[in-house]
Amino acid sequence: MADKILIVDDDPAICKLLEKVMHSNELETTTVNCGMDALSILKNHTFDLILMDIMLGDMEGFEVIKRLRNQGISTPVMIVSGRNEDYDSLYGLSLGADDYITKPFGTSELLARIRTAIRHSRAAFLNQGGAPTGTFVSGGLTIDYDKHRVFVDGTDAGLTQNEYKIVSLLGKYAGKVMT
Repeated sequence: MADKILIVDDDPAICKLLEKVMHSNELETTTVNCGMDALSILKNHTFDLILMDIMLGDMEGFEVIKRLRNQGISTPVMIVSGRNEDYDSLYGLSLGADDYITKPFGTSELLARIRTAIRHSRAAFLNQGGAPTGTFVSGGLTIDYDKHRVFVDGTDAGLTQNEYKIVSLLGKYAGKVMT
């Protein structure tokens, strides 16, 4: 099964280039052109990596990253931007981006960084003892392990990434004493 990449960029030429590079390297892509569309699609779909531009039409990519991390979405994010100031890369990384690459970039380097980010993400997942998939339901609590979201009586609990990790761990070991 091919790794799934979400491309978030408002420049059609860059999107087309990234799609072509990803497809020729057996990576599946979905492309959106604004931050709100990215946030919307991530509510219902999971990806192995997000390629995010900083300058989007409706909001900065930085704001998208903030919102993703606040929602507990831990999908690796690689910023792909024409802005090459140290401030931008440091700020993006401090918000939770996993990597930062400036345009123009070499496709070989981009692909190597994508594969590294996905590999690190999977290694971290396996070091957690292998998180469950599917859903866990108990009373009004629903943990959706695939979407990394928790619902209480059908309403999204809006957990942070760390809060989600705690709740998902408790769901995984329901009925057992944890120290």
